[in-house]
Amino acid sequence: MNDIPCRRISLAGSAVAVVFAALLPTVVTAVYFVALADCATWLQQIAWAVGKTLQFGFPAFWGVRVQREPLQLMPGQTRRGWEAGAISGALISLAILALYHLWLAPAGIFDGSVAAMRAKLAGMGLDSPGRYIAFGVFLSVAHSGLEEYYFRWFLFGQMRRLTPFGAATILSSAAFAAHHVLVLAVYFGWTSPWTWLCVAGVAVGGVIWAWMYERTGSLFGPWLSHLLVDATILFIGYDLLLM
Repeated sequence: MNDIPCRRISLAGSAVAVVFAALLPTVVTAVYFVALADCATWLQQIAWAVGKTLQFGFPAFWGVRVQREPLQLMPGQTRRGWEAGAISGALISLAILALYHLWLAPAGIFDGSVAAMRAKLAGMGLDSPGRYIAFGVFLSVAHSGLEEYYFRWFLFGQMRRLTPFGAATILSSAAFAAHHVLVLAVYFGWTSPWTWLCVAGVAVGGVIWAWMYERTGSLFGPWLSHLLVDATILFIGYDLLLM
């Protein structure tokens, strides 16, 4: 693969790819999470699988087949990346757990959303502890890595070629947070401040991981940090919905 000659793509072509990649996760979420919410479990699962395959396949197609560049996901300062990822992931996770156990759960912030969350688990066939845990491990380990490959390596990386660091960070982090709006609005409502506070938290995570990727040149750190945060959120989901 390293022998593939690079191909120069026009500015317009690169911009189109970036816009498409920025919007695609939200479109995928709108289909499987919102439009098909009342459909059969198998149909929601197929829509999720097809949508995710399209989403995560696009960067590889664009990079290898269109730009003719090798997939280099993990070069850079690996040790420094691991350290930054472990520290940031642990600190963010501790903050989330403290907020949940000391304030959000005792105050009943999630009480009005639990029914909708359980209905979604049932709709996706994840309403048993075993299936939830298995899917949670997949989301924490594999899906977090795929999202870092998509949003940091590809989307942020492509934007970095077109814009300064600050603009690439803000725009890619906004795209990362955008599809979470649909998920959170289903549970909390479009006008709820919790929807937008949680979305802001996701965007801040995107900023941190983009900065980490810029500094280290490797996805190791952002992936580890993202993995720890996702595992913490899924643990809270288990405590909230299945215990």
